[in-house]
This record gives sequence, structure tokens and C-alpha cells, in this order.
Amino acid sequence: MSTSSFSRRTLLRSIAAGGAALAAPSVLAACSSSSSGHDVSNAGKKLAPWPTYQPFSGPAADLPGTADGVQPGYLTYPKKLVSAVADKPGNGETIKVMTITYGTPPKPASSNKFWAAVNEALGVNIEFTVVPDSDYDNKMATLMAGNDLPDVINLGGGHVLPREAQFVQAKCADLSEYVSGDAIKDYPNLANIPTYAWQDMGRISGRILGIPVQRSAPGTTLWINNDIFTAAGMKDGWTSDDFMAVAKEATHGKKYALGAAQQTGFGFAVHTMAFGAPQEWKLDGGHFVDAYGTEEYKAALEFMVKLRQAGTYLPNALSTSTVDCKTLFYNGTVASMGDGFGALTTSIPSIKDAFVLDGAVPYSPSGGGKPGMERARGIFGYTILKKAEPERIKLILRVLDYLAAPFGTKEYELTHFGIEGTHFTRDAEGSPIPTDLGLVESTVNLPIKYLSDAPQVLYLPGRPEDVKRNHAWQTKIAPMLVRNPRFGLQSETSTRSGAAIAQFRLDTIGAIVAGRKPLSAWDDAVKKMRSDGLDKIAAEYATDYAANH
Repeated sequence: MSTSSFSRRTLLRSIAAGGAALAAPSVLAACSSSSSGHDVSNAGKKLAPWPTYQPFSGPAADLPGTADGVQPGYLTYPKKLVSAVADKPGNGETIKVMTITYGTPPKPASSNKFWAAVNEALGVNIEFTVVPDSDYDNKMATLMAGNDLPDVINLGGGHVLPREAQFVQAKCADLSEYVSGDAIKDYPNLANIPTYAWQDMGRISGRILGIPVQRSAPGTTLWINNDIFTAAGMKDGWTSDDFMAVAKEATHGKKYALGAAQQTGFGFAVHTMAFGAPQEWKLDGGHFVDAYGTEEYKAALEFMVKLRQAGTYLPNALSTSTVDCKTLFYNGTVASMGDGFGALTTSIPSIKDAFVLDGAVPYSPSGGGKPGMERARGIFGYTILKKAEPERIKLILRVLDYLAAPFGTKEYELTHFGIEGTHFTRDAEGSPIPTDLGLVESTVNLPIKYLSDAPQVLYLPGRPEDVKRNHAWQTKIAPMLVRNPRFGLQSETSTRSGAAIAQFRLDTIGAIVAGRKPLSAWDDAVKKMRSDGLDKIAAEYATDYAANH
């Protein structure tokens, strides 16, 4: 599919430095030939109906969610769990899966109690291949060029894969007959996935070819060390001038206010949105207009140059991986980092109360203007299945249905917290608190949550004050969220050229902010992107939008 939101999630990880998928002509040729003649557009196609939404009637939230996308918040763990799955999905079958990871490779199932417990509950033997975020493009390029696919693959994390939609259409199972309309009721936990997640995943040539992994409304977030930012003068209603002053004050010695990774391009998603630029595209009378030629986008780049000139960025930001940036954030070397909203649940335990974690409220441009923030694509990614006989497809869908069991169920407890007494203990309120083993044998290092997952809720075991704090932040930023209108749409040109355009864009942003190119180079870059396919992508999105609406 086309470029996707980071979070997570815009094109932050999608355009990972090195552009591995871009630098492999043989891979592109192989994908092209394998899917030659496949029209992925939805225009003129009979559209498979979206699955019938059947919400789970779970425990009432202490802090209710809203139509604006604020998550329902739970201050305590449900006292009574229910079962969401009547029978084991499998009967000893082996299922090979592949997904991205932001952790370390898990111990093998034979010595991993969490993995073994999940296998036992599912009634299958899951053979996991986990691919580090930094290697994902390379691995997927190799996989897409060949014919030896695992049974299950998650396409996610915001990566842009050349001719992704054509690959999915040519080599993966059409799930429409299994999940469209009321057919989804055979998999009630998948039916609990909200309709917007399916829509933001989108159809390919009118068909449903994946299972979305739902995500909540906030997109790319500037996560901050609140202790440092508050001490440096952060205040409500701040402006870009205020942000600059805080960043300077929070930078000293070998400590930097702004951490960034090679995939995040000096945090451009945060700053361009704060300056009021659209998220990639805006819809104007049925026409798609790119963000990159707007004055707001260019003003944000100019501001980022000034931040870098002031020494507030980590000096080697363009060669720092996402994982390394997280480590520098946790240990206090940098006081902020851009990441997807999902980083909340993984960062809290990693910080170990060294500081208060917060999402920053977007600043407004000092010259005037309304600040914005990314509204995430409603999915982290989507899970595709290798073509197989119907009974095999149904088996795997039962497995994914189990993994999507909602908060408040016994299945959710197992797949998110592990085994009581082994991976977690309970505090006085009954909240599952990870043990040392539970911090290692977890969904971070065994990322089953990227294959299939329940709709997200705001719950942090044993940390009700953090839940209240983040819920208040979500409520504050909800009116600022700006959606990308191309979510769920198809563009033939984007699948062919979008990744190269995105890589060029990231390279240019990096060169300008780092001082290797002047700001004036951006105007030429915009002209090149448009001539390289951006204008054609805009026209194709407009056509597909009309077909879907």
C-alpha cells in the first residue's frame, strides 16, 4: 500500500535510512513481474462490504473514551475476567509467522515460558521470525522477491514497501468471503475491531486482503521528559519561540533537548504539523493537494534548521536508530523523542520512574496560525495470509481471533501479561505487575501483538495517576488532530514510486536541517517530487477516494 502514518505513524520508519527496499532493482523487478497486470485501484470495482461491527461488552471505563478518539481509561484492572474464546483454535498445527520487532530476539519456545504458554493456549506451534525495525525493509525486499512465504506476515510500523499492494494481491489470500459483512461473526473478536480500522487499512482492487491491527487516534507524538521540560520553562499555550527557549535551556554539556532517529528526520512530523501543515495531503473539493509546497511546511523546516543551529538536537541524529534513540531518552541523554503513541505503554516500565513521561502539547507558530498534530492511521499495520486451502485460512483466522481477545478477558491477560506468578504478580488492587522475567518474556520481545490485537484501551498496570495524566493529555490534543485523507486509498503510482519519493524527501529534509543544503533547496525538491510522481499520485488518490465515497 502507499505511504502510511507513523504510529503506530506517518512515514517515519517507512523511509528508513539506507532505503534498503529502494536500493534493490532486482527486487522491484521481481515484485513487478509477479504482480504484472494487477490493478490495485478500487475505481470501477465491486467493493467487498466492510465487516459487520460487533462491539464487545466489556468492563466500563473509569475515564470514558470519546468520538474524537480519546481512549477509554481504566484506573484499576477488571475484578472478574470473562472468556472470549470457547475452544482452542488449533490442534497441534505449525504456523510460521513473521513480524517486525522493536525489542530483542526472543528466547526459543523451548526455553521461553511466555511463548510456550501462548502456543499451548492456541493449540498450535507458532514458529516466529522477528525482524528488527532497522532490518525490516531489507528482509521484506528479499521475501517479496521470492516465493517462500511464511503463513502469516504483518506489514506494519509505517514502512513503505515498493509495489506492496501488488505483492499482497498476487501472493496473499483474499479474505473477503471470510470477513465481509456478517461472515466476520464467526470470529467475534475480529468483529470487535472498529470499522475505521478496516477502512484505514483499505481494500485492494475492491477486496479485503488483510486483518487490521487497530490503533487509537494520537499519531506521531513528541514524548518528553516532563521534569526537564518543565524546569526549562514549558508552559500551556506555548509558541514556537517558547519551544526554542525551552530547547535551549534543556540542552547543556552532552545532554540534548531533542532526540531524533534516522527514520524520523529531525522529528519533521511533529514540527510541520505544529506549524499547521497538512498531514501529507489535504482534500480540497475532491482534489488532493500535497503538504510539501505549503508555506507552513517550509516554515517548519526553517524552524528545525534554527533548532539544529542552536545545538538542541542530538548531534548524530541522522545515524541513530529508533531503538538507540529510545535508550538515550530513557537514560536522560536526550529529553525528548518522536515516536508513535504506542510508545506510552513500553516507555513507562522502561523509564523505571526516573522521570515523568508526557506527550507534548503542540506549540503554535509564533507568527500566528493554528497548531496541529497527526491523527494516526487507525492501524499499526495489517496482517496478511499466504494463499492456502479454506480450512487452513480458517485455522489461522481463529488464531488471530484469539490474539484479538479484548481487554477484560482471560485471553487478553495471557497474551499481554503472561502467566501469573511467572510473568506477573498482582498488587493490592489486583493489577498485573511484571516480574523481571515478565519484562524479558513479553510482547515487546515476542511481538504477537503485531499479528493481531484487541482495540487499545488506556490502562497501565498499577499506575492510575499515569492513566489520568495521559487521558487528560489526549483530551487536550484531540481537537488538534488532523487526519490524512488518503488513508485506506490505493494509488498505482504510489506503490511503484512512493517509497523512492519518500526517501528523497527524508534525505532532503535531513540535508537541509543538518546544514548540508540551503533552505532554498526545498523548492527544487518539491518540484522534483511532483514531477517524479507526486502529482500523479494526487490524481489517483482523488479517483480512488471518489470510488470509496
